[in-house]
Amino acid sequence: MTSSSVVPVQNVDVSQENKNDVQEQSEVKEQATDTTNSNTQQFEDKPGDLPEDAIKGDSGVTSENNPDLPVKQEDKLDEKPEEKSSDDTKTENTDSNESEKKSDSDESEKKSDFDESVKKSDSEESEKKSDSEENESEKKSNDSSETTDKGTEEKVEQNVNQESDGSSNEKKTDDNANNQGSNEVFPSGAQSELLNESTTQNGSWSTQAAESKNEKETQESPKQSTVYNWKLCNVTAGSDYIPCLDNLKAIRNLPSTKHYEHRERQCPEDPPTCLVPLPEGYKRPIEWPKSREKIWYSNVPHTKLAEYKGHQNWVKVTGEYLTFPGGGTQFKHGALHYIDTIQQSVPDIAWGKQSRVILDVGCGVASFGGFLFERDVLTMSLAPKDEHEAQVQFALERGIPAISAVMGTKRLPFPGKVFDIVHCARCRVPWHIEGGKLLLELNRMLRPGGFFVWSATPIYQKIPEDVEIWNEMKALTKAMCWEVVSITKDKLNGVGIAVYKKPTSNECYEQRPKNQPPICPDSDDPNAAWNVPLEACMHKVPVSSTERGSQWPEKWPARLTKTPYWLSDSQVGVYGKPAPEDFTADYEHWKRVVSNSYLNGMGIQWSNVRNVMDMRSVYGGFAAALKDLKIWVMNVVTVDSPDTLPIIFERGLFGIYHDWCESFSTYPRSYDLLHADHLFSKLKKRCKFEAVVAEVDRILRPEGKFIVRDTVEIINELESMMKSMQWQVRMTYSKDKEGFLCVQKSMWRPKELVTL
Repeated sequence: MTSSSVVPVQNVDVSQENKNDVQEQSEVKEQATDTTNSNTQQFEDKPGDLPEDAIKGDSGVTSENNPDLPVKQEDKLDEKPEEKSSDDTKTENTDSNESEKKSDSDESEKKSDFDESVKKSDSEESEKKSDSEENESEKKSNDSSETTDKGTEEKVEQNVNQESDGSSNEKKTDDNANNQGSNEVFPSGAQSELLNESTTQNGSWSTQAAESKNEKETQESPKQSTVYNWKLCNVTAGSDYIPCLDNLKAIRNLPSTKHYEHRERQCPEDPPTCLVPLPEGYKRPIEWPKSREKIWYSNVPHTKLAEYKGHQNWVKVTGEYLTFPGGGTQFKHGALHYIDTIQQSVPDIAWGKQSRVILDVGCGVASFGGFLFERDVLTMSLAPKDEHEAQVQFALERGIPAISAVMGTKRLPFPGKVFDIVHCARCRVPWHIEGGKLLLELNRMLRPGGFFVWSATPIYQKIPEDVEIWNEMKALTKAMCWEVVSITKDKLNGVGIAVYKKPTSNECYEQRPKNQPPICPDSDDPNAAWNVPLEACMHKVPVSSTERGSQWPEKWPARLTKTPYWLSDSQVGVYGKPAPEDFTADYEHWKRVVSNSYLNGMGIQWSNVRNVMDMRSVYGGFAAALKDLKIWVMNVVTVDSPDTLPIIFERGLFGIYHDWCESFSTYPRSYDLLHADHLFSKLKKRCKFEAVVAEVDRILRPEGKFIVRDTVEIINELESMMKSMQWQVRMTYSKDKEGFLCVQKSMWRPKELVTL
């Protein structure tokens, strides 16, 4: 059962500053063949049309008989020391090797023929005649002696007045395969082969049979009886509402706020299903890179930070814009000079080659990360939602990666040993107190051999308080075996910069006169990071050449495509084959999907896209496939999925752990595009579904795009819900049990209020 629709859209992707309207119209062309294959294994993760060798022969993979599947974050929370039966469970190989829960692997025994057909298409295409495309529909589906399997492609042309379908049909198969205008709009997961009823091209008009069939299916759908009554959130935070950070009831009941507990996530027991209001006069954000210098005041109508930090050149109000003339407290005269000063003092930092993935703590408006893009560096910036009003929101509106988070009582939601550099410029974090617990959290996340760059007044000022902090930091970093690589001064900005290096062996730890800070017990998993309390201890440095963290990654950009050295053939990947093959197949799959479909087939004006989120990332293949665009991708690894986030960081990308039953730690209207590959069918089982959809609405910008690949039931339900919010359906496609949806958020907000 196949259904598809493409909605012509006019003027949806025109910049607010560019009044040259562009009209977009689409017509769909489909190509397909019959298939007789039905023996390929289906994985719950549904990676997309991966090659056959990436998924076959794995029906015996379960959590009981395979210790090599990555453990999930939610499982790590319940780990006990006695559960670890070998050295392997204590090392960093657990990042990609520990077993999934049996409930996740049961579904892997289901059958599929889509992926195998793609593989056969590649190997047999040379045996087919160039006109086979026109004759496909005449082949009988029950003729098992002939294998004419091909992946289905659906073409979307941007102008209805282009060549007729008849002339397009005369193109040779090889031309069709290489044509950049050929768009695979339904890159389904390891499910069923997509078939056409006919190769006859219908131009811009659908057939009466197809229209009638779709209408009958729509009328028969049980979801159609559901009426969604969306309401507007009436909350103190207004248009800046973050449910897990603005839960005033929970914050008032905290026994203490000494360790910034009130800035940590305090999620409501009943997730909200209301929609967050828009600021009055909201406009489409200014495009990158202009957005780094200025944003619309109406989109982030806050002046307190400009008043409080204006003299430090953080942000200023300039007419209808907010402008960012300098960067931050430590680089009032520009971030680039500050960035270059750091590398000059420590050449081994080698921005954009040796050092690629950075954590910026207490980032302010994130100018440090914003200008590091010019050095080919990706920076995860974080700051709390505090009296520095909307600093993270400023960063995101500028097109700079950032999250709302605080160094408080819990580990940050990142694995151990993944950041090449951690940076703190006047970040107001008391690193030296309580046994250095917060600095030890940085030590957990920093790669062996990685750098801590600290720019703060204790380095260069001589007032008594600063001198005391400096002396305590000297003692603490020495006890942690951090090497002082450089202490230098940025004369232009008038600040001092200290650079420390984490050790690459355990020799110093073993020779310390005192075991303070103590070494963490072997039972302490450095990668467990979801709601895990901080511990004032240090994890040993990996020494085996097969352990993650024992070697520095390849230089960028080679590390993006290089299989991590610590993935071995003895480990089983998420999709069931040896981990290195799994990794490569996933990347090849997403390269083809992005190239053939996402970039050309949906009418998305990618120059308007900057902030992207992959809501359910596996190896980061989707983000890697977008590497040539001027965008960044937040890769989310859900806490109930295999823990592949260390692999994503190893590639020179970044991401975060998250549970989508809760709100994400970001401001409303943060992202231009959200991508969800078989996420919602998993969430349906355990989350409040309307609340998840409301969260999608919250974090997506008006006119932003939402791309979903999932089961037909989920797609139908989501399409109904999106339409009830007056979102525009750009494209929908379904075949058998698999569906695809691309929608665009509207400016609509409900009138009825609900007070939380």
